[in-house]
Amino acid sequence: MFICNFKINSKKVFKIIFIILLILVLVMCGFGMYKVFHNEENELPDLEKTLKGQVNVISASNYTNVLQEVHSNLDTYVGMRIRFIGYVYRVYDFTPEQFVLARQMIISSDMQAVVVGFLCHLNGADKYNDGAWVEAEGTITKGDYHGEIPVIEIDSIKEVTTPSEEYVYPPDDTYVATSSSL
Repeated sequence: MFICNFKINSKKVFKIIFIILLILVLVMCGFGMYKVFHNEENELPDLEKTLKGQVNVISASNYTNVLQEVHSNLDTYVGMRIRFIGYVYRVYDFTPEQFVLARQMIISSDMQAVVVGFLCHLNGADKYNDGAWVEAEGTITKGDYHGEIPVIEIDSIKEVTTPSEEYVYPPDDTYVATSSSL
């Protein structure tokens, strides 16, 4: 029979366990600090990344997100170039050079919609009829229409056929209906 006798120094074991736990906590804190200061969230959001290029194409899927972002943070986007498709929409107090390059935004499950879009400025805009679908390219500027809003100074425009994605939907989880009777 073989008997082995071990004597364990409990103070020494406690110190070793404490040091190991302290090192683990420090490593986890260091990793957490690294994530905080070098996180991808500190980079520009996808929308801003999209708009930082030369000509930024707005599609039906990001139309209302871009519209909302540009209206909310106009100073950030002044001078940026965009290209998008919409239809010509005018109201009674527009000048002959103004129109909204518009889309219908679905606001309810029974297909009720409201007109949304960017106010545009184009010399000779009166040659485009209301409801005509166009693709326009221009630069975001500050303008005034019942307050400061983004205005697209159109550089090029051409008539196009009605797109397959004619309607757009509210911005991601942020739309609040202003009326239940729309």
